[in-house]
Amino acid sequence: VQLQASGGGLVQAGGSLRLSCAASGGISSSSYMGWFRQAPGKEREFVAAIKWGSGALYYSDSVKGRFTVSRDKAGNTIHLQMNSLKPEDTAVYYCAADRSLILSSMRNWRAYDYWGQGTQVTVSS
Repeated sequence: VQLQASGGGLVQAGGSLRLSCAASGGISSSSYMGWFRQAPGKEREFVAAIKWGSGALYYSDSVKGRFTVSRDKAGNTIHLQMNSLKPEDTAVYYCAADRSLILSSMRNWRAYDYWGQGTQVTVSS
């Protein structure tokens, strides 16, 4: 599975950005695709994920209500719509995929086998 992320950039607090991640090959109904982020000096953290087959959505508490993850099954693409951005959302965002995660591991970045390149999101105050 190869992942190609796009989007990101610089935005003022309260603004919006949209990230996309296109997967080539290997995505099936049992796959999870997700977004993680890593700020300088901090560990990579879970942001959101989607179960490809069922469309079940998962969010971290810090982004729930502000971020929305969605999928385009035909294009093997997921999107992360980020609204009401805060300076603390500033980080490098990574998309990830795994073909055989169990639900209990879905929020653990170490459980994912496939990663896209990171994309920088900077929110100014």
